[in-house]
Amino acid sequence: MQKIIPEKLQKGDTVMVVAPARGIKIIGGDVRRIARERLESLGLKVVFAPNTTDENWDYMGSSSIEKRVADIHTAFADTSVKGIMTIIGGANSNQLLPYLDYDLIRRNPKIFCGFSDITALENAILAKTGLVTYYGPHFSSLGMKKGCDYTFEHFVKMLMTDGSDTIEPSTVWSDDLWFLDQEKREFEANEGYWNIHSGTAAGTIIGGNLGTYNLLLGTSYRPHFTPDTILFVEDTEGCGLAEFERNLQALIYQDDFKNVKGLVVGRFQKGSKVTREGLEFIINTKAELKDMPVLANVDFGHSAPLLTIPLGGSAKLENGRLSYRD
Repeated sequence: MQKIIPEKLQKGDTVMVVAPARGIKIIGGDVRRIARERLESLGLKVVFAPNTTDENWDYMGSSSIEKRVADIHTAFADTSVKGIMTIIGGANSNQLLPYLDYDLIRRNPKIFCGFSDITALENAILAKTGLVTYYGPHFSSLGMKKGCDYTFEHFVKMLMTDGSDTIEPSTVWSDDLWFLDQEKREFEANEGYWNIHSGTAAGTIIGGNLGTYNLLLGTSYRPHFTPDTILFVEDTEGCGLAEFERNLQALIYQDDFKNVKGLVVGRFQKGSKVTREGLEFIINTKAELKDMPVLANVDFGHSAPLLTIPLGGSAKLENGRLSYRD
């Protein structure tokens, strides 16, 4: 399928916020305000999809499938909207996949950005339409008062400039409950990337949240690992080393895994208790990864800051260095 790269955002463009998983009700007023102001500082206009309100959420913090699908369709069909951002993740975006109008999306390509549970939507859209999607911050992520500079810098670089990025590790990172107290934050020095296996590889970026991506196995919503794929994966603090290992093994069992030529792993949260030593042990037990460049502790996942990664774009790994473009 032919790759489609959406147009970049420009000053004066409108970004629509949608809620494919959990909704806006759990996002505090200060987070909403800061996120809006941050986007408006770029000259962008922020609007919310019709069903993105504080009302009518179910026990999972979501609105109905029909309303969530309708909002995604509204965002893609509205010609005044140039970019779409998700409010936050959750656990049920995969409910929406059979109901999306992929022809509508293909006819109206535009930026679609989010992470975590949004992995299901981004990969389904990529698989069904060829549209490059962006594994990057939610709208709520941009509501972080402190420690958002790196996230915002790379968001702007990917979505408002030339769509290419040569990555350097952030200087500090955080894994705190920042949304509970924006003034009381915990930052740590970043030790840099874990260059587990050196080497060179280049190819198409596929991946996202590992547990969510694996929900697509055996379905038409999973993008195939085409020749020369670079796999990007991360997971939540609930995913310890054993869980990560078996989820990774499930991907290795796929017939097309032979096309994967490089592996990039996002930063693990503290609660996962995954160490470099433990991850290296897992990687080195897998014959399929023996001759593959592997780079870990990269700035994407469920800690902060976050890169904006083009799924369906192109990446290059070169002896511990990472660059990509859409």
